[in-house]
Amino acid sequence: MRTNFDFAPYRRSTVGFDRLFNLLETSAREEDGYPPFDIIKEGEDSYRITLALAGFAPPDVEVVAQQNLLIVSGSRPEEDGRGEYLHRGIAARAFERRFQLADFMEAGNASFEHGLLSIELKRVVPEAMKPRRIEIRQSEAKTRLGDAKHEVGATV
Repeated sequence: MRTNFDFAPYRRSTVGFDRLFNLLETSAREEDGYPPFDIIKEGEDSYRITLALAGFAPPDVEVVAQQNLLIVSGSRPEEDGRGEYLHRGIAARAFERRFQLADFMEAGNASFEHGLLSIELKRVVPEAMKPRRIEIRQSEAKTRLGDAKHEVGATV
């Protein structure tokens, strides 16, 4: 059982971290754990989310990517009435699972195989946001002065 943490003291003493606190509060809320999922880091900037969706088919599932949010939802069509269930252990209820994504995370390909839905995610940082190396140059006056000192030191 999780206990809710009060972020109010931190909200009062910080500016601009509202989104972070909202994410923390949202993740602290209890979820029913359905459908189960894995998050796998495949590389420096690539991830994969895999959801176990037994009993679902690709047309029953929808994946929507928005800015910083990935929503996976599904609902199965009504049963056709063939047979009577004596035991129903495979969950067939509708679901919606939300994943908060970091900045610059983009959803890529999605595949459905053997009851597992896999969604590729990749961090794509725009060129303008990437760190860049800046060359340090000396001014011409300092360069000439440095050369003159070396010449004087060599003759003495």
